[in-house]
Amino acid sequence: MSSPVRLFASYHLWSLIAPASGQQRWHCQMKRGFIKARQDEPKVKALLKAKVTPSQRIGLLAQKGVYEFHHNRHLLNSVDGVEKVARLLKLGNLADEIQQRVRQILKKYQDAPLLLNKRVMLLTRGDEGFPKPIFIERQNYHFRLYAAMDCVLNESDSTLHIIDFKTGKSPFDRRQALVYLLAARYLYPKYKAIASFYNLEMGKKSHVITVSRSELKLIEYHLGYIAEKHQKDLKRYHQNTEDFSHIFPPNPGYHCRFCPFQSICDFSTTSDGE
Repeated sequence: MSSPVRLFASYHLWSLIAPASGQQRWHCQMKRGFIKARQDEPKVKALLKAKVTPSQRIGLLAQKGVYEFHHNRHLLNSVDGVEKVARLLKLGNLADEIQQRVRQILKKYQDAPLLLNKRVMLLTRGDEGFPKPIFIERQNYHFRLYAAMDCVLNESDSTLHIIDFKTGKSPFDRRQALVYLLAARYLYPKYKAIASFYNLEMGKKSHVITVSRSELKLIEYHLGYIAEKHQKDLKRYHQNTEDFSHIFPPNPGYHCRFCPFQSICDFSTTSDGE
């Protein structure tokens, strides 16, 4: 088995290896190859650096806005609270569409602040970088688990509620909540954890997600498998870089036009000459 120092798992890696339910036709393993195996190549590095989409930027700014409202609590009741948070976020430097959507999100949150009067144990800005790894070691697997949570509420003396903020129209992916629930087992061992999603743009809540201890064990085992598979794929690639497309097979189609690597991918249906 690979070194426990190198193996890791996260929701992001899970989503790169396997598609969400109903998304199989758009899923491409080659994207994982560019992100995880070829990330140090100059062209790939440049695309990774510039790959933040307007939708992703809006999501991050919305989360920062929630953070600012709750660290400047008086702004929730201020007539110009939205404008003051907008200045803290430096929205004036951004494209009009981004400004407009983020201001609408801030106004919606000020009108109905989800976290008001809640016991907040953790609330992040969303730009803190990689969280500290959780080291998981079992007889048959070992890996580092990364789980960056947006918000954790103390709902009672024994229950924590993990909330992941969303924007836009993308569907909730239950697997993300499962990773958070597994992480909570190690980070907050004295508590029972539940999880849900909340779309800040639509004011929409998901159903609450719970799992049993036996289900957590299965999730942990599956993440161990993902960590091992990914490391084996990386090893195969570094042993023979010409096998890139066999190790990380492409899935070309209409969705290529939305891929950040379409300009350098030999299989993209939007490449020159197509």
